[in-house]
Amino acid sequence: MDRSTLEGDPHSILEAMTIAGYAIGASKGFIYIRAEYPLAIHRLQVAIGQAHDLGLLGDDILGSGFSFDIELRFGAGAFVCGEETALLQSIEGNRGMPKPRPPFPAVKGLWGRPTVINNVETLANVPVIINKGADWFNKIGTATTKGTKVFALTGKVNNSGLIEVPMGTTLREIIFDIGGGIRGGHQFKAAQTGGPSGGIIPPQFLDTPIDYESLAKIGSIMGSGGLIVMDETDCVVDVAKFYLDFTVDESCGKCAPCRIGGRKLLNYLTKITDGRGTLDDIKQMEAISDAMCKASLCGLGQTASNPVKSTLKYFMDEYLEHINDKKCRAGKCSKLIQYKIDPAKCKGCTLCARKCPVNAIAGAVKQPHTIDQTKCIKCGQCEANCKFGAISHG
Repeated sequence: MDRSTLEGDPHSILEAMTIAGYAIGASKGFIYIRAEYPLAIHRLQVAIGQAHDLGLLGDDILGSGFSFDIELRFGAGAFVCGEETALLQSIEGNRGMPKPRPPFPAVKGLWGRPTVINNVETLANVPVIINKGADWFNKIGTATTKGTKVFALTGKVNNSGLIEVPMGTTLREIIFDIGGGIRGGHQFKAAQTGGPSGGIIPPQFLDTPIDYESLAKIGSIMGSGGLIVMDETDCVVDVAKFYLDFTVDESCGKCAPCRIGGRKLLNYLTKITDGRGTLDDIKQMEAISDAMCKASLCGLGQTASNPVKSTLKYFMDEYLEHINDKKCRAGKCSKLIQYKIDPAKCKGCTLCARKCPVNAIAGAVKQPHTIDQTKCIKCGQCEANCKFGAISHG
């Protein structure tokens, strides 16, 4: 979402930063941007050059006596650098790791100087608010959350892409009106807001308005504005494991609650999706999740357990299926899948046997075939290639 703004209207960010600099008495601004965004970088460089040529950046801007300049600093895409103190560390050339607060950056920030940090989307609102006024802006949104929000709508919806909606728009409106409903005629199962650290929201909250307070009440966050839609072919336990795998990899490792707690959560989730889980694992995950929320140094660790906490709260039945029945209803946890051949439907064409990469299927031509479960690697090639619908999994 931020990359799109920087590519599409870089001058709005430069103008907003200049206004912010004037307001607080700063003379220097920094834009921290991923090096993997070459188009955004190029357009920012062009815009900065244009602003200098027009006298909108540099010394004595428009004869006002106010001087302000902007410099680009490139990051390597570290997720933890979304945390403000880690971001400042990275700009200074150090490893991006959070620092305890206080002192807060507004008191002691970049190179020890007071520093104001804002997101690209926040800054993009500044020029239009200056032009149209606070009253105009306050008419958009809810009583406590004003303005609009940009979401990256993706997943199992017919219409995916970037959308901008007033704060307070419901999930139902976003998914079914703007997103065009669930792809392929499937049923809505869950939505996740806030990126990897967001909670997974079940169907009973489809009419929840999107604002900071409402999302917090149901165990999710606004975050960066990611909105991923899931249907019944998705396994929430596997989804939680996917996000924990990401946050464990992105943890800076500085504090033990995040470094150790995240790894322990991932190990328990892996154990459950492999069919080795126990009921005691649930209690352990709940305790670890609470500890991470309370004791982690920065927002990454404090919110990393949100996918686990929300799925345990709203989808406990799926965890119990994985643990007690050794079953994944969505068929996504490969070690819990068993492929079977219906002898009444099998024509003995041998295509499945020829496609099997580990020779787990046996049978004579024109005779029903069988699958050796000890050899099967759950790749699904047999089911995908069977022309008679004789192979299924469960």
